[in-house]
Formats: sequence, structure tokens, C-alpha cells
Amino acid sequence: MPSFSLTHKVAALPAKLRRLARSLHAGQATPDDAWALAALTPSEGRVYLGMDARDREHAVRVAQALLAGHPQASGELLAASLLHDCGKSVRPYRVWERVAVGLVPGRVSRWVPLGALYVRGYHPELGAALLSGVGARTGVVELVRRHHRPGSDPDAALLHRYDNLE
Repeated sequence: MPSFSLTHKVAALPAKLRRLARSLHAGQATPDDAWALAALTPSEGRVYLGMDARDREHAVRVAQALLAGHPQASGELLAASLLHDCGKSVRPYRVWERVAVGLVPGRVSRWVPLGALYVRGYHPELGAALLSGVGARTGVVELVRRHHRPGSDPDAALLHRYDNLE
């Protein structure tokens, strides 16, 4: 019997492929920025608006799905779901890089820390540093930092789950 991890990855593949197809042209992205900004502090909102429109659209879908499944989610978890990929904004991807890094598993990209692969592999840490630097809420910073390696943190695990489903 396959492991939960493999089963989960296979189940998430169609959503990942849809996201990849949507990510080819920034002009196709239509993030609900007004909705997102209402959940963020002003400094967090500036970081959010600095993200690529495609990443903001993904973040809004993750946040809305998380809220639909867990309406009691904290404000910090909601903000972290909107900002979880903000570390990718430190180095914008070219279209071919966006496609290429989307096909490389996160763990593998940490083995080859060059250019776009570095950003892909280390975006949780990069995002946490970015958020910390602007004075974001500590809980938001930590959830962003742990969203790919949640450990025993139930909120980070929830964010990781919804990020992978999107």
C-alpha cells in the first residue's frame, strides 16, 4: 500500500498542474487584493502587494479554501496563508523558470541552491525574514517559516495541507 505522502502527492497533482497552467501569464491572474488586504496589517499588506500577481492569486485561493474548511482559523493563520509564498518575491521568476521550478520538488530544490531553485527551496525562510524585517506579527512570521516543514504545529500543518491542495 502506498504511503500517505505518495497518495497525497498524487491526489494534489491535478491542482498543481492547473496552477502551473495559470502561472504562464501574469496578466491572467486576478487576485482579490481588497479581500486579502482586509486580513493583513499595513506592513504585511505592503509585502503582499510586492508579490507577483500569480502568487497573490494562489495565496487568496489557499486562504479562502482554508477559511471554508476551518472558519475558526485565527487571524494570524489567515494572514500567513496570504503571505506564505512572499519569499518568492525576492527574485522574480521568468516564465520558463516558473515552469521549471514548479516541476522540481521543494526538497530537491534545496539541494541545488542556485537562482530560481534557491528561491523555490528557501522561500519559507526568505519570506519569514522579509516579514520579520517589516514588523509583521510574530505568529505570521513563524507560520510562513514553517509552512513546508510544519513539524508538530497544527496551524502550520493546516497551511501546508491547503497550500498543497491548491
